[in-house]
Amino acid sequence: MLNAVQVKEKNMVTEALEARIQQKRKNDLFPYFMCLPALLLFFLFVLLPFCDGLWTSFHLWDGFSDMKWTGLKNYKFVLRDTIFWKAMGNTFIYAVFVTIIKNVIALALAFVLIKNFRGRTIFRTGIYLPVTLSYVVIGVLWVWVYNPTFGLLNAVLKATGQEYLIKGWLSDPNVALFSVMTVDIWKWIGYHMVLYIAGLQAISKDLYEAGDLDGANGFQQLIHITIPQLNSTIVVNVLMSLTGAFVSNFDIVNIMTGGGPMHSTEVTLTYIVTTAFKYSAMGKANAMSMILFIFVLFFGFMQIRLMTKEGAYD
Repeated sequence: MLNAVQVKEKNMVTEALEARIQQKRKNDLFPYFMCLPALLLFFLFVLLPFCDGLWTSFHLWDGFSDMKWTGLKNYKFVLRDTIFWKAMGNTFIYAVFVTIIKNVIALALAFVLIKNFRGRTIFRTGIYLPVTLSYVVIGVLWVWVYNPTFGLLNAVLKATGQEYLIKGWLSDPNVALFSVMTVDIWKWIGYHMVLYIAGLQAISKDLYEAGDLDGANGFQQLIHITIPQLNSTIVVNVLMSLTGAFVSNFDIVNIMTGGGPMHSTEVTLTYIVTTAFKYSAMGKANAMSMILFIFVLFFGFMQIRLMTKEGAYD
């Protein structure tokens, strides 16, 4: 039989083991509790509205009266809508051009502004400043700049003897979309530049010293050292640029042109909003949103696969 001391020791060991087990359970559950608020917000403001929009896309609804089930009729109607496909085409042009030009210029600026020279902070601040401004402020500002009568751009062209370049930058269907894209590029270059600067600063100088010892010139170091080391930063920047150009171009287009002239700057988001609130066709608008979501998901997935297949994150 166990004496009183042995029984007490056994109880203490048992209590200690139980305490350790409880502490381990708390430690295992702690990350989930920390993620719970974010998951709750994601469910309330992303997943739930998405499911509601998917459900609405199968109905005829004006936003006020009772919904009427129509099945795939909204999708069939959208697939035959020429304006929708024109808007989709403009969206793809917008996304591709903005993504390429924005990242090329931002990377070039990063190479320049990572160097130590007098006034570097002022240049960095000036380039990043448009990122802090709202689309409303930027849209109104550039509408004035593009104004054909008293706009700054045409005034500069006239003063420098370049009258042949003067155009109705927002009223000419041939150049209106590119004028809007220029504003979007101008706004976000600073943001991507900062990410590229951070990526460049993270590259070990030992790699460049090894390249110098091997006789690599500046271009060879760029191709074989800098770009591979920046691969993960490039993936992030391109992905953010592409998805942003697809799903965040409503504000600037709506403020500057409203989708005109003659739908030349109409992007998918502006046409969706017009269909929903001007024509009260909520079902059709949600069907457009689902189609846009599928396209963005597909191209985002393909981009990640193509840009990371050689181990961009290694």
